[in-house]
Formats: sequence, C-alpha cells, structure tokens
Amino acid sequence: MELRQLRYFVAIAEEGSFTRAAERLWVAQPGLSTQIRRLEGELGVQLFERHARGVTLTGAGRLFLDRARVALSAVQAAGSTGRDLEFGIAGSLRLGLVTPMRWSGTSMMLEQFARERDAVELTVLEGDGGTLWRDLRDGHVDAVVAPRGFASPDLNVLHLGDEPWVVLVGAGHRLAGGGPLDAQDLNGENVVVSAHRDGAGYARAVAELLGELEVTAALVSGPPGPALYGGVARGSAVVLTTASDALPAGVAARQLVPRRTCGLELLWRCEVPSSVLREFVRIAAGMRDRRRGSRRELVAVA
Repeated sequence: MELRQLRYFVAIAEEGSFTRAAERLWVAQPGLSTQIRRLEGELGVQLFERHARGVTLTGAGRLFLDRARVALSAVQAAGSTGRDLEFGIAGSLRLGLVTPMRWSGTSMMLEQFARERDAVELTVLEGDGGTLWRDLRDGHVDAVVAPRGFASPDLNVLHLGDEPWVVLVGAGHRLAGGGPLDAQDLNGENVVVSAHRDGAGYARAVAELLGELEVTAALVSGPPGPALYGGVARGSAVVLTTASDALPAGVAARQLVPRRTCGLELLWRCEVPSSVLREFVRIAAGMRDRRRGSRRELVAVA
C-alpha cells in the first residue's frame, strides 16, 4: 500500500468522481483508476460503487476512509517534525527546580511555556541544589532554576529576580501569626536545613543570613524535599526560605524584617541550546521583565 493510493482514494471519496479527483490531483484518470484497483485488490474489498453520475463509497469504503484520513494526518505530522524542532514547538525539556528556595514566577513561567508549546514534553524535577547542578552539567537536565551561587564558567545565567526571605511557621508554634516577623524573634529557635550533602548550599545561605542579621539560632538537620517541612507543621522548628507556591496544611509564611532577599537564576549549559530550550529561555526572560515592570508600577503608585 502506497501513500499516493491513500491520497487518491480520499480525493475520489470527497469528489464523488474519478474525473473530478483526477483534475484536483493533476493526475491522468487511467492512472488513478489503476491505483484504486490495485488498492482494492490488496485490501480484498470493493471501496466504490460505480454508476453513471460518479461513485459512492461502499460500507468497506466508508470504514477505510476514516482510517485513510487518520493515516495521512499522521504522515503529515511526522513530516513536519524537522520544522517543528527547528522552531522549538516540539521536542522535550527537562527542568530542575532547586528546593526549598523558589522563584515566585516559576508557576506562571511553566504555565505560559506549556500553553505556547503544548507539543513539547515538559518534565520538572525537584531536588537539592548540588544534585541538580551535577545533573545539569552531565546533561541529565536541560536547565535549572536555582538560588545565586550555583553558576560556573560552563553555564549560561539568566537572573530571574530577587525574592524576599520568609519564615515558615507552624500553627502551633509560638511565632505563629500574620504579618511580618522581626528577625530577632528567631533567637534561640530551631531552624531546619537539609541534612543531605547536596543541600549544603542552602544550609550555608541560611547560616549567612542569620549571621548577617545577628541572630543566634540552632541549625537542625532535616530530611530533603517536602519532608523538610515536617518539623514546621509539628511546631518544633521553623524554616527560612523564599516564597513558596504551596505550603503544607498548618504552615504559614511570614515576611522577615528587616527585609533580605535571595537572587534566583536560570542556568543552562554553554553549548548551543536546542530550539526548545531557546524558547524556554525567551519565555523566562519575558516573564522576568513583565514582573519587574509590574513591581516598578506598584512602587510608583505607592
């Protein structure tokens, strides 16, 4: 079975005539008839009822028409693969998100990318900074959103923005409540950091922040990932991080005073990026610029 036979068959079915189909396809009618006879012989069924006014589909012809259209559509989609890859509208992207530090524009960035590039297979991986940094350099992920400090000479960097540090507090903790939290209230508190060696960058950032604020607190080792918030939910410790999209039940974020920020960056390898990655970087830069503009407008209004 040949693709041209499927195209010929669909054209005849749509035109209801060998003559009109031949004119549409710019094919001699005898050649068209020959190909359809071969197709019917291969399938072992009659596809058309011939009559003086043209042709009509048989029951087998109607079933085959649906399948032929699906096959031709699949061939067309497959044929556009090179173009789609060239323009970054197909392919795959693996993005790493360093936890627990987050850029507050991450969700909106991912939503926009998924909306504009819905044919791209997007995979999001969360983990400690050290793990994702190695995965990026080894080619296991294409890009990483990380706090400042993970850049290296072999990586490109797009600064996404500066996020304020917040304190995550459980409902049963003595510091529970709304509104800003004075940094000095953290004196004597247990502050949870990841015990994993790949979370050392985060632990160091927390220690430097507390030192800058002249706060004396105990750094308590906790499990990696979302489990880090377990002690917070129980009210036995607090966590210092940036804004989080979703928090466990019973955990609230309080703005730290005096205000301190942490820079968040998008990192990718310096080799020539794929079209999909270029599109993602473009969308990330656009999202960053829009958020900067919105913040400037808010400051002007205030």
